Amino acid sequence: MHDKFRKKHRVAAGSARNRRQIALEAARRLLEQFPGDEAESPLDRLAAAGENDYYAAKRKAAAVLGHRIRPGDLPSDDEVRDQVVVLWKTRANPDDQADQPEPDDAESPASLAEALDRFEVYRLRLLPLEAVKQDPRLHPEGDALYHSLQVFHLAREARPYDEEFLLAALLHDVGKAIETRNHAAAAVEALRGSVTERTLWLIEHHMDLNPGRPLNARQRRELDESEHLEDLKLLRELDDAGRVPGMVVESLEEALAYIRGLEDEAYLDE
Repeated sequence: MHDKFRKKHRVAAGSARNRRQIALEAARRLLEQFPGDEAESPLDRLAAAGENDYYAAKRKAAAVLGHRIRPGDLPSDDEVRDQVVVLWKTRANPDDQADQPEPDDAESPASLAEALDRFEVYRLRLLPLEAVKQDPRLHPEGDALYHSLQVFHLAREARPYDEEFLLAALLHDVGKAIETRNHAAAAVEALRGSVTERTLWLIEHHMDLNPGRPLNARQRRELDESEHLEDLKLLRELDDAGRVPGMVVESLEEALAYIRGLEDEAYLDE
């Protein structure tokens, strides 16, 4: 007989601490599941890991740690990848790592920019976009990585020596692999510390000039008064243009190599 007075069992939402513990344990399991050369980049080692592998690792990690957590509150695949890189970095430099105290629930994970070459951060954020399928009515070209490479290609033609703008073009949609509701804000949070404030601003506002997007008076004034408004207009134009099925573009490695090469350009020293 149904007892209407019996309270339904509820599993509490995961805290930031629990999520990070689960992400770290899942990272360990994935590195064990996909063994390889210790000197090899963790992204290369986990190239064969699929969505099901990440989910299984997270569920097993939660069970081992004794955390009862709803599936929707498990750490994202991106959080696990962050911990994969941090764990790999720790193993590569064990003498440089001291035992760290557990973070407070409100504390955010340490920025990858502090522990990793910035181009590896870019690669880490961009690779998951290949699995992000988009609405074919708006993006007939296909996945979010292909779209990002198209926008970069067009930006390279328009601003070949503007590294900050090129990075905004290449990285503007990395948040789509993290948070679908506000991918621009997610991208800013994921990239902070590895790109300049100008690049962050362009990424943060790249959706604001979309036709039909409502802006209040304060938001409109911020755009109008920004010294980067013309750059934002160009990025919006390229974002709209980078949606061509079959367009020939650089590979991800070629795009990153081109931007890295700008560091050695003679014009920077003038």
